[in-house]
Amino acid sequence: MTEHVRVENNGGILTLTLARPDKKNALTDAMYGKLADTIESAEFDPSVRVLLIRGEGDMFTAGNDVGEFAAVASGKSEGSRNVGRFIQSLARCTRPLVAAVQGRAVGVGTTMLLHCDLVVLAENTQLSTPFVSLALVPEAASSLLMPARIGYARAYEMFALGETVPARAALEWGLANRVVPLDRLDAEALALAQRLARQPTGALTATKKLMRNGEMLVAQMQAEGEQFAQRLRTAEAREAFTAFAERRPPDFTKVS
Repeated sequence: MTEHVRVENNGGILTLTLARPDKKNALTDAMYGKLADTIESAEFDPSVRVLLIRGEGDMFTAGNDVGEFAAVASGKSEGSRNVGRFIQSLARCTRPLVAAVQGRAVGVGTTMLLHCDLVVLAENTQLSTPFVSLALVPEAASSLLMPARIGYARAYEMFALGETVPARAALEWGLANRVVPLDRLDAEALALAQRLARQPTGALTATKKLMRNGEMLVAQMQAEGEQFAQRLRTAEAREAFTAFAERRPPDFTKVS
């Protein structure tokens, strides 16, 4: 399924396109692996000056493939091997990361933006982190980064109630740098990536290292990952994913 992530290096800009539009760009283990491999390799490729992440179709990403979550909750799978590698590669990435986001960005689709240095949203973007609604916990160090970025009250509402944040509010809260019409999204993100590509790479790298402690973020990810893995195997999670498959609201009063 690695064909669901397209990679193109042009003019020092490495573009990673989530290309599974028929499934709303839901991320599979294979896709996480391809993303992690590409970001890790870029650290050692002098031709790569900037990374640009975008999604094909009408949605950035629906987040993790729910079918894979459900398989873990039911005991049929040991879970993703690569999601941890992907989010850690974001935390450790020293190259500038630019994101172009349209439509819905769910779960990791939102939390990965906290690791991007410039974020451009289309006017129709909606960000959401419905982890608790799936009986899970936040990931990608978002339990640390989100409250730091937007404040505890807003972050808790996003996590605990799964509240959706529209593009303009996301911009006001500091989750994005630009909001543009949908038909200008790719051009705006590319223009910013090109401006970064013309900047001195050494100075950009040093600045990013001063602003972000990648190893501290990885430690938070590991703590979150332990809780996440435990939560996936609870009765609450089984009820959440069974309800999703049956297209009904979950009833957590029966299991918690």
